[in-house]
Amino acid sequence: MERVDCVVVGAGVVGLAVARALAQRGREVLVLEAEAAIGTGTSSRNSEVIHAGLYYPRGSLKARLCVRGRDLLYEYCASRGVAHRRCGKLLVATSEDQLPQLHAVIAAGLGNGVSDLRVLSQAEAQALEPELACVGAVLSPSTGIIDSHAFMLALQGDLEHAGGMVVLHAAVESVQHAADGFRIRTRDGTLLLAELLVNSAGLSAPALARCIEGLPQSCVPQAFFAKGNYFSLAARCPFTRLIYPVPEKAGLGVHLTLDLAGQAKFGPDVQWVPGPDDLRVDPARGEAFYAQIRKYWPGLADGALLPAYAGIRPKLQAPGEDPRDFMLQGPANHGVSGLVNLFGVESPGLTSSLAIADQVAAMCV
Repeated sequence: MERVDCVVVGAGVVGLAVARALAQRGREVLVLEAEAAIGTGTSSRNSEVIHAGLYYPRGSLKARLCVRGRDLLYEYCASRGVAHRRCGKLLVATSEDQLPQLHAVIAAGLGNGVSDLRVLSQAEAQALEPELACVGAVLSPSTGIIDSHAFMLALQGDLEHAGGMVVLHAAVESVQHAADGFRIRTRDGTLLLAELLVNSAGLSAPALARCIEGLPQSCVPQAFFAKGNYFSLAARCPFTRLIYPVPEKAGLGVHLTLDLAGQAKFGPDVQWVPGPDDLRVDPARGEAFYAQIRKYWPGLADGALLPAYAGIRPKLQAPGEDPRDFMLQGPANHGVSGLVNLFGVESPGLTSSLAIADQVAAMCV
């Protein structure tokens, strides 16, 4: 049985960030990834947006870690040459009855420390984006976009430079907590003994936690899965900023985002699904996209949307329930020394990843 100081399960953006933070603090770190490459799950199937921190309840982990993570992420991208752009975002109200929601988001953002928001009139918003339809908007200059895969490669490079390693095709089958640490068995029969275990398995984190002998099952939340479908624009995009409607209960609405080449995509919608495996985009869902998008871009032409990709959000709440916060669960929560479980790390997980990593590293002292 091979001994290792720390094992991080999951080589998504958060797992890699956590592993990097631990390795740079002098820990021997091994990352176990079930798939054939890093970041193939939620980390690569999202909007690639750097969020400013507008939406989340004041004092929540999502609020604090998003705002801190945003600043760390911009600094990191600039220092490591990771492609990104601080393009800004317009959050728009398309009817008078949405204006109170718009002002509620402004208040939440200010409470979270987002100090650069600007309220725009209809005329001011349309001066910035002439094809936009709205009755009012909020400009968020701190919102941006990032090449998420380049970011993950940079994190992996930092991890390896600090002596850590990522092992692919290394699905974890069982974990037993013993007096000398965690006995971890992978699907190929490899046995590891680790002093510290970080469960950053994303969509599979609750399922992995249930396999950890010695962890009280009452500490493992039920997993729910919300599929988000994306459609791409088969034409030149007339917008230079991201366009978001007022948020929905289960997500941020069908918004317009741009990649670093200027290609526009729309999504995600919210489709509750029984499991995380179905990533097919049903072209028929595009009809609802047209209706939602035309509320803020009435000039969208028929036939302009093409099915692109889908991602799954790891939710901790059932359909219709209020959104839950990130759950960063350490020994103080469950009583198992050396174990940290990361549950429900959905958006703004990418933006928050470096801040999450710092917090997890502090829990592992």
